[in-house]
Amino acid sequence: AIHNYFNSNGYINIHTPVITGADAEGAGEMFKVTALPFDGTPRKEDGKVDYREDFFGKETNLTVSGQLEGETFAMALGQIYTFGPTFRAENSNTSRHLAEFWMIEPEVAFNDLNDNMDLAEDFIQYVIKYTLDKCPEDLKFLEGRLLDEEKSKPQAERSEMALLDKLNFVLDNNFKRVSYTEAIDILRECTPNKKKKFNYIINEWGADLQSEHERYLVEKHFKCPVILFDYPANIKAFYMRLNEDGKTVRAMDILFPGIGEIVGGSQREERFDVLVEKMKALGIDEEELWWYLDTRRFGSAVHSGFGLGFERLVLFVTGMTNIRDVIPFPRTPMNAEF
Repeated sequence: AIHNYFNSNGYINIHTPVITGADAEGAGEMFKVTALPFDGTPRKEDGKVDYREDFFGKETNLTVSGQLEGETFAMALGQIYTFGPTFRAENSNTSRHLAEFWMIEPEVAFNDLNDNMDLAEDFIQYVIKYTLDKCPEDLKFLEGRLLDEEKSKPQAERSEMALLDKLNFVLDNNFKRVSYTEAIDILRECTPNKKKKFNYIINEWGADLQSEHERYLVEKHFKCPVILFDYPANIKAFYMRLNEDGKTVRAMDILFPGIGEIVGGSQREERFDVLVEKMKALGIDEEELWWYLDTRRFGSAVHSGFGLGFERLVLFVTGMTNIRDVIPFPRTPMNAEF
C-alpha cells in the first residue's frame, strides 16, 4: 500500500545511507560505528578518541533518519520518499519503542506545512483503506484476538472501540488541526490535569507533551485524529522553519487513538542565515553539515516532509498492543537475539 501510494503519485523511491556522520535529530541517541579496537584505542592529547585513525577518518553512527539526505534528493527530483531502517540508542523499555525500526519519509519541494499535513492525512487514510479492502478476514481475526486479550484487563483499561471501528474512525473523520498553544490551554484546564491524574502535570507553555496528553486530546477531547502544529522551537529539531514569532517552529505531529504520536514532520528551514544561527545555538557542527548548508547557500526552496514509523503503523492497523510483536526480530534494550 505504501509503495502503491507514492508510485501512483509520482514519487521517486530513494535509499539514504545507513552509516552517517550527521545526527538529524540533534538528540545524540545514536549507535556508534567504528573499526577501532576497544583495547588500545588511539587517543588525542586531551585523552579523547582519535577518530582520524578510524575507518572513515571521523566519528560515524547508524542513521536516526534519512531526512537530511532526502532533502537533497527533493531539491533535485521534486518529490521523493525513503523506506528504510533507522536506529535509536534510546533506553526506552516501552510497548511503543524499538532500537531498530523502519521509517517512511517523504520529502517534497515547494510544499509548506499545510501541504505537508494534507499529504500525511491522505497517505495514512489511503494505506488504512487499502488494508481494509485487501485483508478483511485478517482484520476480523485480529479484532477477535484483541477482544479476547482485553477481557483480562480491568474495564477502565479496555479500548473504547473495537479494532475495525478504530480504523474506520480514522477514515471517517477529518483530522483536527490544533496549534500547540491551543492544545496546552486545553490540557491545562482539563479535569485530569486539575485533579493531578496525569503522571506529567501541564503547568506552562513549553512543556513537551507525553503520550497521556496526546491520547487525552484524541480520545477524550476532540474524539478524532489530531494534528498538532507550531511547537516551541526549543523542544524540536534544528532544521524546522522558525515562525515569525521567533519562538515556535513549523512542526506537526499526528496523534492517533490508543497510540499517541504516529507521525512527526515539519516545513524545513530554507533560509541559510536562520539555519546557521539555529545550529550555532544548539552546538551543531557546521563543518559536519557543510553539504546540508550548501543546499541553502546556493539557492533553496520551501520544502517539507515527515517521518512515519512503519511498525507503529502496523501496530495501529493490527490492534497488537506491543511493538515487539509486529517486527520479526525486535531490537530493544538488553535484547538482540537471532
